[in-house]
Amino acid sequence: MSVTDDPVLDDAAFVARYRELFEHSPWVVERAARRRPFADVYRGLMQVVFDASQEDQLALIRAHPELAGKAAIDRTLTAASAAEQASAGLDRLSEDEFKRFHALNRAYRQRFGFPFVICVRLHDKAGILAALERRLDAARDAEIATALAEIGKIVHLRLEALP
Repeated sequence: MSVTDDPVLDDAAFVARYRELFEHSPWVVERAARRRPFADVYRGLMQVVFDASQEDQLALIRAHPELAGKAAIDRTLTAASAAEQASAGLDRLSEDEFKRFHALNRAYRQRFGFPFVICVRLHDKAGILAALERRLDAARDAEIATALAEIGKIVHLRLEALP
């Protein structure tokens, strides 16, 4: 799907429309607004991500909640994240599944310094756990690239869902 830039939207309206696509990271949309116009909103937004410094990219990754983690328990997830995690059944984990997610999340964060990010709407619980275990063996640079690619998938699906 391609969403074309609406030239009628001023920069403030563009930011207001798209700011929730990126988890707690409105800076992506704010920077994209300054680069307008572009033919495809998704590509324009993601170009900002890929052009960002590694520090900003890591901040974007770190803005994502741990899957089935503290934010889910405390019910402080964004509405989009809560719906996405629920779609994969992460809001209905058994005690054993919860313990496994918690242990793997902790190991992943200790290894890489940021939370595991995956587009949960494209997976079920078993697939997410398998990916988490597999990605624990990745090199850090490869994992940063994978996390950014997964964020791209999340953003694409969120963009498609906008009215």
